Amino acid sequence: MTNESPEKQADSVVAAARRAQAAWAERPIRERADALRPLKRRILSAAEHVGSLLAEECSKPFEEAVLAEVLPSADLVDYWTVSIEELLAAETLELDPISFPSKRAVVYREPRGVVALVSPWNYPVAIPLRTLVPALLAGNAVVLKPSEVTPRAGELVASFFEGLVPEGLVGLLQGGAEEGDALVRADVDAVVFTGSVATGRKVAAVCAERLVPCALELGGKDAAIVLADAPLERTARGLVWGAFTNAGQNCASIERVYVVRSIADALKKRVVELTKALRVGKDVGKLTTLRQAEIVRAQLDAAATSGAKLLTGSVPEEGAQQIDPAVVEVTDEATPLLADETFGPVLPIVVVDDEEEAVRRANASRFGLTASIWTKRTAHGHALARRLRAGVVTVNNHAFTAAIPAAPWSGVGESGYGVTSSPHALGELVRPRLVLEDKNALASELWWYPYTGTLRSLALAMARLRGGAGIFGRVAALLSLLTLLPRRLFEKGPEK
Repeated sequence: MTNESPEKQADSVVAAARRAQAAWAERPIRERADALRPLKRRILSAAEHVGSLLAEECSKPFEEAVLAEVLPSADLVDYWTVSIEELLAAETLELDPISFPSKRAVVYREPRGVVALVSPWNYPVAIPLRTLVPALLAGNAVVLKPSEVTPRAGELVASFFEGLVPEGLVGLLQGGAEEGDALVRADVDAVVFTGSVATGRKVAAVCAERLVPCALELGGKDAAIVLADAPLERTARGLVWGAFTNAGQNCASIERVYVVRSIADALKKRVVELTKALRVGKDVGKLTTLRQAEIVRAQLDAAATSGAKLLTGSVPEEGAQQIDPAVVEVTDEATPLLADETFGPVLPIVVVDDEEEAVRRANASRFGLTASIWTKRTAHGHALARRLRAGVVTVNNHAFTAAIPAAPWSGVGESGYGVTSSPHALGELVRPRLVLEDKNALASELWWYPYTGTLRSLALAMARLRGGAGIFGRVAALLSLLTLLPRRLFEKGPEK
């Protein structure tokens, strides 16, 4: 950090990124892909360092750090470097030779320019790389502002690109909210933000004022629906992992379970057994920040006060950052434990009468990021998934599709908008540019001045020919067109 104001720091980093971006964008796409291909080896070679760093900086179990942040990041380098040339290929449009004679139109996918990337602390390596890699391959520069909670992880991510891309192309701006705000307000061409709803609203407002596109991923309150025929052992194990991986600090964590009554007792029993078997501090680390731990404590306390039943775990003491995994049976739908994002190791269970009630309750949330359905009838689960208000729905699994680089990650409602991963993510990172070549040697176009009776008749004939009349009317229109078109093309002035 320097003694400069956040605004000056942001302006300086963005200016350097813009200088580097111009030449980078001129390189052929394949050359950019070749430059970034060694990134995969760098990430994999750093696996042990990443595991140790994240265990120290954000209390993540070593195994989770490698499995969730190293291996998927290496895979995404493979995916994007192999596919980017095809995904960014120019597209030649098909033009009607009668309406648009001697014309050729091509759509190019051009880089936005400088992308501001404001990234969170829960997956501080994997999340920024999901934007950095495709953004750079598309010809952009990126300025990364990592969370102030995980500055060393942010520095490590930026270092992965040293020597692979021009200096300044990947900028790093360390700091907190002031630095993030300064970056969003700087001379950037697009913003990608992952974080809280409250901050996301502010980012969206700034981008709207500046007419800059932004993508917002703002968290979730993800529901799991357990049907009567769900495979009990797989479902219980999947729910426990989906709720407690990364100590529940995952926007895709299972934070609501709606289980059909006929299987509820068996499911609760097995979930509690599996949860009690988790090793606190080994399988489930402590929460990354005291602030987040207090949110979890307050929600558990409010739920207990409103009559929720703690099946395992307890309401932690104030100031506790290590929170035992808790399974809670809840009946009050208004409790913050069901209404607000928890982001901690808590698994609320709600017993419902049937799948219709489960779908209705799952869709009643302000959030809509991911969801899951658990059933032996996978085709039925697939059909039910289409009814859920969520960007990602899995059947008999949960919270892992972010590791698939070809799979889109997006949400609705207060989960935000925009897409991470997959070709759909390029919508935030590139803009279409149309270039049209006209080789028409005639002195005038059909639709140019003068506006005459011939042009009027020709326009009406074209409307009939394109479907504005029946079959005989269209035949007559075609004959009129053959007569009127040559006359119009050589028409020099208004008819007398």
